[in-house]
Amino acid sequence: MKPNIVLGLSGGVDSAVAACLLMEDYTVIGVYLSIGSEGADGEADARRVAEELGIGFRSVDISEALEQHVKAPFAADYLSGRTPLPCARCNPLVKFPALLAVADEIGAEYVATGHYARVESAGERALLKRGREANDQSYLLSRLPQNILQRVIFPLGNYEKVSVRAMAAEFGIPVAEKPDSMEICFIPGDDYAGWLERRGETPPPGDFVSTDGGVLGRHGGIHRYTLGQGRGLGVSGPRRYYVSAIDPAANTVTLSDGSDLEKTEIFCACPNWIAIDRLTAPLEVAARFRHSKSEAPCTIRPMENGVLVEAHSPVRAPTPGQLAAFYEGDTVIGSAWIESAE
Repeated sequence: MKPNIVLGLSGGVDSAVAACLLMEDYTVIGVYLSIGSEGADGEADARRVAEELGIGFRSVDISEALEQHVKAPFAADYLSGRTPLPCARCNPLVKFPALLAVADEIGAEYVATGHYARVESAGERALLKRGREANDQSYLLSRLPQNILQRVIFPLGNYEKVSVRAMAAEFGIPVAEKPDSMEICFIPGDDYAGWLERRGETPPPGDFVSTDGGVLGRHGGIHRYTLGQGRGLGVSGPRRYYVSAIDPAANTVTLSDGSDLEKTEIFCACPNWIAIDRLTAPLEVAARFRHSKSEAPCTIRPMENGVLVEAHSPVRAPTPGQLAAFYEGDTVIGSAWIESAE
Protein backbone atom coordinates (compact mmCIF):
# COMPACT_ATOMS: atom_id res chain seq x y z
CA MET A 1 0.00 0.00 0.00
CA LYS A 2 1.38 3.39 -0.98
CA PRO A 3 1.96 5.95 1.81
CA ASN A 4 -0.23 9.05 1.93
CA ILE A 5 1.05 12.46 0.92
CA VAL A 6 -0.74 15.81 1.17
CA LEU A 7 -0.44 18.04 -1.88
CA GLY A 8 -1.33 21.71 -2.04
CA LEU A 9 -3.68 21.69 -5.04
CA SER A 10 -4.23 25.23 -6.32
CA GLY A 11 -6.19 24.55 -9.48
CA GLY A 12 -3.22 25.51 -11.66
CA VAL A 13 -1.04 23.46 -13.96
CA ASP A 14 1.98 23.17 -11.63
CA SER A 15 0.25 21.45 -8.72
CA ALA A 16 -1.75 19.28 -11.13
CA VAL A 17 1.43 17.92 -12.75
CA ALA A 18 2.99 17.53 -9.30
CA ALA A 19 0.01 15.31 -8.42
CA CYS A 20 0.63 13.12 -11.48
CA LEU A 21 4.29 12.67 -10.62
CA LEU A 22 3.57 11.88 -6.96
CA MET A 23 0.94 9.27 -7.80
CA GLU A 24 3.69 6.86 -8.88
CA ASP A 25 4.87 6.49 -5.27
CA TYR A 26 2.13 7.91 -3.03
CA THR A 27 -1.57 8.00 -2.38
CA VAL A 28 -2.17 11.71 -3.02
CA ILE A 29 -4.66 13.81 -1.07
CA GLY A 30 -5.14 17.18 -2.77
CA VAL A 31 -5.80 20.11 -0.44
CA TYR A 32 -7.13 23.41 -1.71
CA LEU A 33 -6.32 26.32 0.60
CA SER A 34 -9.31 28.64 0.49
CA ILE A 35 -8.83 32.33 1.31
CA GLY A 36 -12.56 33.10 1.36
CA SER A 37 -14.46 35.44 -0.91
CA GLU A 38 -11.63 37.92 -1.41
CA GLY A 39 -9.18 37.21 -4.22
CA ALA A 40 -8.91 34.58 -6.91
CA ASP A 41 -10.63 31.28 -6.19
CA GLY A 42 -9.44 28.20 -8.06
CA GLU A 43 -11.34 25.67 -5.96
CA ALA A 44 -13.53 24.50 -8.84
CA ASP A 45 -10.46 23.82 -11.00
CA ALA A 46 -8.66 22.08 -8.13
CA ARG A 47 -11.66 19.84 -7.48
CA ARG A 48 -11.92 19.08 -11.20
CA VAL A 49 -8.24 18.07 -11.33
CA ALA A 50 -8.68 15.81 -8.29
CA GLU A 51 -11.73 14.12 -9.83
CA GLU A 52 -9.98 13.64 -13.17
CA LEU A 53 -6.92 12.09 -11.52
CA GLY A 54 -8.92 10.06 -9.01
CA ILE A 55 -7.19 11.47 -5.94
CA GLY A 56 -8.66 12.56 -2.61
CA PHE A 57 -9.67 16.19 -2.19
CA ARG A 58 -10.23 18.61 0.68
CA SER A 59 -10.79 22.34 0.95
CA VAL A 60 -9.29 24.06 4.00
CA ASP A 61 -10.19 27.62 5.01
CA ILE A 62 -7.02 29.60 5.78
CA SER A 63 -8.65 33.04 5.74
CA GLU A 64 -8.16 33.78 9.46
CA ALA A 65 -4.49 32.77 9.46
CA LEU A 66 -3.93 34.72 6.24
CA GLU A 67 -5.42 37.85 7.79
CA GLN A 68 -3.30 37.55 10.93
CA HIS A 69 0.04 36.56 9.43
CA VAL A 70 -0.02 38.07 5.94
CA LYS A 71 -2.74 40.59 5.13
CA ALA A 72 -2.53 42.72 8.28
CA PRO A 73 1.31 42.85 8.17
CA PHE A 74 1.10 43.59 4.42
CA ALA A 75 -1.06 46.65 5.11
CA ALA A 76 1.11 47.73 8.04
CA ASP A 77 4.27 47.54 5.93
CA TYR A 78 2.88 49.84 3.25
CA LEU A 79 1.69 52.30 5.89
CA SER A 80 5.21 52.40 7.35
CA GLY A 81 6.93 53.01 4.01
CA ARG A 82 8.09 49.43 3.49
CA THR A 83 7.45 47.15 0.49
CA PRO A 84 6.08 43.81 1.74
CA LEU A 85 6.66 40.36 0.27
CA PRO A 86 3.48 38.47 1.21
CA CYS A 87 4.28 35.07 -0.35
CA ALA A 88 7.49 34.79 1.66
CA ARG A 89 5.47 35.36 4.84
CA CYS A 90 2.62 33.06 3.83
CA ASN A 91 4.76 30.00 3.08
CA PRO A 92 6.17 29.40 6.59
CA LEU A 93 3.30 30.90 8.60
CA VAL A 94 0.13 29.86 6.74
CA LYS A 95 0.42 27.65 3.66
CA PHE A 96 2.78 24.89 4.82
CA PRO A 97 1.43 24.75 8.40
CA ALA A 98 -2.08 24.27 6.98
CA LEU A 99 -0.90 21.41 4.76
CA LEU A 100 1.05 19.83 7.61
CA ALA A 101 -2.01 20.00 9.86
CA VAL A 102 -3.90 17.85 7.35
CA ALA A 103 -0.90 15.53 7.04
CA ASP A 104 -0.77 15.05 10.80
CA GLU A 105 -4.50 14.36 10.89
CA ILE A 106 -4.29 11.54 8.33
CA GLY A 107 -0.87 10.21 9.37
CA ALA A 108 1.07 11.39 6.30
CA GLU A 109 4.77 12.04 6.76
CA TYR A 110 5.19 14.43 3.82
CA VAL A 111 3.49 17.36 2.13
CA ALA A 112 4.16 18.64 -1.37
CA THR A 113 3.52 21.68 -3.55
CA GLY A 114 4.12 22.65 -7.16
CA HIS A 115 6.97 25.05 -6.34
CA TYR A 116 10.07 25.03 -8.51
CA ALA A 117 12.75 24.21 -5.94
CA ARG A 118 14.40 21.14 -4.43
CA VAL A 119 14.97 19.72 -0.96
CA GLU A 120 17.90 17.39 -0.28
CA SER A 121 18.98 15.65 2.91
CA ALA A 122 22.40 16.27 4.45
CA GLY A 123 22.55 14.11 7.54
CA GLU A 124 19.88 15.40 9.91
CA ARG A 125 19.56 18.68 8.01
CA ALA A 126 17.27 19.41 5.08
CA LEU A 127 18.84 21.64 2.43
CA LEU A 128 16.80 23.96 0.23
CA LYS A 129 18.18 24.03 -3.32
CA ARG A 130 17.44 26.12 -6.36
CA GLY A 131 15.04 24.91 -9.00
CA ARG A 132 15.93 25.19 -12.68
CA GLU A 133 17.17 28.69 -13.49
CA ALA A 134 14.27 29.64 -15.76
CA ASN A 135 11.69 29.39 -12.97
CA ASP A 136 13.53 28.96 -9.66
CA GLN A 137 11.32 29.80 -6.63
CA SER A 138 13.80 29.15 -3.83
CA TYR A 139 13.87 32.86 -2.93
CA LEU A 140 10.23 32.84 -1.84
CA LEU A 141 10.76 29.59 0.09
CA SER A 142 13.85 30.75 1.96
CA ARG A 143 11.90 31.50 5.16
CA LEU A 144 10.93 27.84 5.62
CA PRO A 145 12.46 26.44 8.83
CA GLN A 146 14.00 23.01 9.23
CA ASN A 147 10.93 21.42 10.83
CA ILE A 148 8.93 22.21 7.67
CA LEU A 149 11.65 21.52 5.08
CA GLN A 150 12.24 18.05 6.50
CA ARG A 151 8.67 17.11 5.56
CA VAL A 152 8.41 18.79 2.14
CA ILE A 153 8.73 17.35 -1.36
CA PHE A 154 8.89 19.53 -4.48
CA PRO A 155 8.22 17.19 -7.43
CA LEU A 156 8.89 19.92 -10.04
CA GLY A 157 12.32 20.92 -8.76
CA ASN A 158 14.20 19.40 -11.70
CA TYR A 159 11.83 20.65 -14.41
CA GLU A 160 11.33 23.87 -16.33
CA LYS A 161 7.85 25.30 -16.83
CA VAL A 162 7.86 24.54 -20.56
CA SER A 163 8.39 20.85 -19.75
CA VAL A 164 5.67 20.90 -17.10
CA ARG A 165 3.14 22.30 -19.56
CA ALA A 166 4.11 19.59 -22.06
CA MET A 167 3.61 16.93 -19.38
CA ALA A 168 0.24 18.43 -18.48
CA ALA A 169 -0.91 18.01 -22.07
CA GLU A 170 0.49 14.49 -22.18
CA PHE A 171 -1.31 13.54 -18.95
CA GLY A 172 -4.54 15.06 -20.27
CA ILE A 173 -4.86 17.40 -17.28
CA PRO A 174 -7.95 19.61 -17.64
CA VAL A 175 -6.06 22.81 -16.69
CA ALA A 176 -3.11 22.16 -19.03
CA GLU A 177 -3.64 25.46 -20.88
CA LYS A 178 -4.64 27.55 -17.85
CA PRO A 179 -2.47 30.71 -17.75
CA ASP A 180 -0.20 31.37 -14.78
CA SER A 181 -1.39 33.79 -12.14
CA MET A 182 1.19 36.48 -11.39
CA GLU A 183 -0.86 38.47 -8.90
CA ILE A 184 -1.04 38.30 -5.11
CA CYS A 185 -3.76 35.75 -4.32
CA PHE A 186 -5.83 38.05 -2.10
CA ILE A 187 -5.53 41.14 -4.32
CA PRO A 188 -7.54 40.78 -7.54
CA GLY A 189 -6.09 42.63 -10.48
CA ASP A 190 -2.89 43.23 -8.49
CA ASP A 191 -4.38 46.58 -7.38
CA TYR A 192 -2.86 46.69 -3.91
CA ALA A 193 -3.55 50.43 -3.52
CA GLY A 194 -7.24 49.81 -4.13
CA TRP A 195 -7.17 46.86 -1.72
CA LEU A 196 -5.66 49.04 1.00
CA GLU A 197 -8.24 51.75 0.34
CA ARG A 198 -11.08 49.24 0.68
CA ARG A 199 -9.65 48.29 4.09
CA GLY A 200 -9.66 51.97 5.04
CA GLU A 201 -5.94 51.89 5.74
CA THR A 202 -4.36 54.40 3.41
CA PRO A 203 -2.20 57.41 4.31
CA PRO A 204 -3.16 60.83 2.95
CA PRO A 205 -1.56 62.60 -0.02
CA GLY A 206 1.67 64.47 0.68
CA ASP A 207 4.68 66.11 -0.91
CA PHE A 208 7.23 64.80 -3.35
CA VAL A 209 10.48 66.43 -2.23
CA SER A 210 13.98 66.68 -3.65
CA THR A 211 17.05 65.53 -1.77
CA ASP A 212 17.59 69.11 -0.58
CA GLY A 213 14.01 69.37 0.72
CA GLY A 214 12.41 71.33 -2.11
CA VAL A 215 8.81 70.46 -2.99
CA LEU A 216 8.51 68.89 -6.45
CA GLY A 217 4.82 68.04 -6.44
CA ARG A 218 2.15 66.02 -4.65
CA HIS A 219 1.95 62.28 -4.19
CA GLY A 220 -1.17 60.16 -3.73
CA GLY A 221 -0.10 58.45 -0.50
CA ILE A 222 3.19 56.75 0.43
CA HIS A 223 1.61 53.31 -0.05
CA ARG A 224 1.71 53.87 -3.83
CA TYR A 225 5.52 53.99 -4.05
CA THR A 226 8.55 51.82 -3.51
CA LEU A 227 12.29 52.50 -3.54
CA GLY A 228 13.75 52.74 -7.03
CA GLN A 229 10.38 53.34 -8.70
CA GLY A 230 10.73 55.53 -11.77
CA ARG A 231 7.33 55.23 -13.42
CA GLY A 232 3.91 56.55 -12.54
CA LEU A 233 5.24 59.42 -10.44
CA GLY A 234 3.51 62.20 -12.36
CA VAL A 235 6.34 64.65 -11.74
CA SER A 236 8.16 66.37 -14.58
CA GLY A 237 11.52 68.08 -14.36
CA PRO A 238 14.93 68.48 -15.99
CA ARG A 239 15.73 64.81 -15.42
CA ARG A 240 14.01 61.50 -14.84
CA TYR A 241 13.11 61.02 -11.19
CA TYR A 242 13.29 57.92 -9.01
CA VAL A 243 11.95 57.27 -5.53
CA SER A 244 14.98 57.32 -3.23
CA ALA A 245 13.36 57.59 0.22
CA ILE A 246 9.95 57.28 1.87
CA ASP A 247 9.34 59.06 5.19
CA PRO A 248 6.04 58.00 6.80
CA ALA A 249 6.47 60.41 9.73
CA ALA A 250 6.75 63.43 7.42
CA ASN A 251 4.49 61.83 4.80
CA THR A 252 7.01 62.67 2.07
CA VAL A 253 8.47 60.77 -0.86
CA THR A 254 11.96 61.86 -1.85
CA LEU A 255 12.84 61.87 -5.54
CA SER A 256 16.34 61.94 -7.00
CA ASP A 257 18.22 61.16 -10.19
CA GLY A 258 18.76 57.62 -8.85
CA SER A 259 22.47 57.94 -8.12
CA ASP A 260 21.82 57.67 -4.36
CA LEU A 261 20.04 54.32 -4.73
CA GLU A 262 23.31 52.37 -5.05
CA LYS A 263 24.13 50.74 -1.70
CA THR A 264 26.98 48.56 -0.47
CA GLU A 265 25.95 47.86 3.14
CA ILE A 266 22.56 46.32 3.83
CA PHE A 267 21.38 45.57 7.34
CA CYS A 268 18.98 42.62 7.63
CA ALA A 269 17.01 41.30 10.59
CA CYS A 270 15.41 38.03 11.76
CA PRO A 271 17.64 35.60 9.85
CA ASN A 272 16.35 32.14 9.02
CA TRP A 273 19.36 29.84 8.65
CA ILE A 274 18.80 26.67 6.65
CA ALA A 275 22.17 25.19 5.68
CA ILE A 276 23.87 26.26 8.93
CA ASP A 277 22.83 26.46 12.59
CA ARG A 278 23.80 30.13 12.78
CA LEU A 279 26.26 32.58 11.29
CA THR A 280 29.36 32.78 13.51
CA ALA A 281 31.92 34.29 11.13
CA PRO A 282 32.00 36.23 7.84
CA LEU A 283 30.83 34.14 4.89
CA GLU A 284 31.10 34.73 1.15
CA VAL A 285 27.76 34.23 -0.59
CA ALA A 286 25.71 35.24 -3.60
CA ALA A 287 22.81 37.36 -2.37
CA ARG A 288 19.45 37.92 -4.02
CA PHE A 289 17.61 41.03 -2.84
CA ARG A 290 14.33 40.64 -4.72
CA HIS A 291 12.34 37.98 -6.57
CA SER A 292 14.38 38.11 -9.76
CA LYS A 293 17.33 36.29 -11.25
CA SER A 294 19.86 39.01 -10.38
CA GLU A 295 22.35 38.21 -7.63
CA ALA A 296 25.40 39.93 -6.20
CA PRO A 297 28.55 38.57 -4.57
CA CYS A 298 28.54 39.63 -0.92
CA THR A 299 30.12 39.03 2.46
CA ILE A 300 27.64 38.45 5.25
CA ARG A 301 28.70 39.17 8.83
CA PRO A 302 26.95 38.24 12.07
CA MET A 303 25.63 41.09 14.18
CA GLU A 304 24.02 41.04 17.59
CA ASN A 305 20.56 41.80 16.19
CA GLY A 306 20.82 40.65 12.60
CA VAL A 307 23.13 40.29 9.60
CA LEU A 308 25.29 42.87 7.86
CA VAL A 309 25.51 42.27 4.11
CA GLU A 310 28.53 43.87 2.42
CA ALA A 311 28.05 43.92 -1.34
CA HIS A 312 31.27 43.65 -3.37
CA SER A 313 29.79 46.11 -5.86
CA PRO A 314 26.87 48.52 -5.34
CA VAL A 315 23.36 47.03 -5.25
CA ARG A 316 20.47 49.10 -6.60
CA ALA A 317 17.65 49.96 -4.19
CA PRO A 318 17.70 47.16 -1.60
CA THR A 319 14.23 47.73 -0.17
CA PRO A 320 13.03 47.43 3.44
CA GLY A 321 10.37 44.74 3.68
CA GLN A 322 11.94 42.57 0.99
CA LEU A 323 14.16 39.54 1.58
CA ALA A 324 17.86 39.05 1.20
CA ALA A 325 18.43 35.36 0.39
CA PHE A 326 21.95 33.95 0.61
CA TYR A 327 23.30 31.21 -1.66
CA GLU A 328 26.39 29.01 -1.95
CA GLY A 329 26.07 27.52 -5.41
CA ASP A 330 22.63 25.92 -5.59
CA THR A 331 22.18 25.79 -1.82
CA VAL A 332 20.18 28.36 0.13
CA ILE A 333 22.23 29.23 3.22
CA GLY A 334 19.37 31.28 4.65
CA SER A 335 17.59 34.59 4.40
CA ALA A 336 16.83 37.73 6.40
CA TRP A 337 14.50 40.72 6.07
CA ILE A 338 16.02 43.93 4.67
CA GLU A 339 15.78 46.77 7.19
CA SER A 340 18.08 49.53 5.94
CA ALA A 341 20.96 50.21 3.55
CA GLU A 342 23.83 52.64 3.12
